[in-house]
Amino acid sequence: MSKVEEFEELRPLLFSIAYRILGSVGEAEDAVQETWLRFDGSATLPTSTKAFLSAAVTRISIDVLRSARVRREQYVGPWFPEPLLSDPYEDPARAAELADSVSTAALLLLERLSPLERAVFVLREVFGFGFDEIAAAVGRSEAACRQLLVRARRHMQTGRPRFEAARAEREELAARFFDALCDGDVGGLQELLAADVSMVGDGGGKAPQLARAIVGARNVARLLAAVYPGLSRLGIAIERQEINGQPGALFRDRDGKVLQTLALDVLDGRIQALRSVINPDKLGHLGPVADAWALHREARRVRRPAH
Repeated sequence: MSKVEEFEELRPLLFSIAYRILGSVGEAEDAVQETWLRFDGSATLPTSTKAFLSAAVTRISIDVLRSARVRREQYVGPWFPEPLLSDPYEDPARAAELADSVSTAALLLLERLSPLERAVFVLREVFGFGFDEIAAAVGRSEAACRQLLVRARRHMQTGRPRFEAARAEREELAARFFDALCDGDVGGLQELLAADVSMVGDGGGKAPQLARAIVGARNVARLLAAVYPGLSRLGIAIERQEINGQPGALFRDRDGKVLQTLALDVLDGRIQALRSVINPDKLGHLGPVADAWALHREARRVRRPAH
């Protein structure tokens, strides 16, 4: 097997590691590309290609995350990871860990960790790497990695998401939600929302976004029913998709360009949180991006009563 073939076989794993450490599709893809350059430029073949590449992409991702954290502290409004429609890496033996770890809720919890804690947690808890492999990847002793994992678990357990609903149950609830959303059915929406549901948007200061989180089933239902049905008059289409392993949708303008994503967190038969990403910088990997500000101005003109 050639170097290229070996690398391409492991590319899905490398991307999945990098994305969970970074929460960014673009940065993860760049980390994988840099890993290839290091592998291709290596004069000697490693004993284990998987171990070599996993360690390389982990170290690169840690370095990128350290600089990214400074930018995220200066971010305008809530920061969410870039939406991921499908995880390229599959492992039936770890399917539950993989699905849970890519959810927006889990990735936001990972933001609480230091870059080293995050890397150790991802490699061990999500991908099942041995401590000897983790130690080589992050440049610490096995004992130090065990301590990093203990601290990471402690942080994660305080707010770890529990997506207990079966896939079929989640999909049925999501279908009812989007039907009620398109109809502007306040009562139908409120029935599907948890009492303390929250709705938050990530515009990064580059697109219209909520000034603050909207909390409470009635408040969220009324806002949804007031805003979303009007989008159809602007030619906005709702395309059902899984967003980070959870029910959600892509919103496209009349030209098919991506306006935003909306992801639903489902637990105990109710929607616990709604998170939208409308920052155009986070949507480019999904296709051409719509002009959200232009649509916002058009929507205001449509709503404004004629004199």
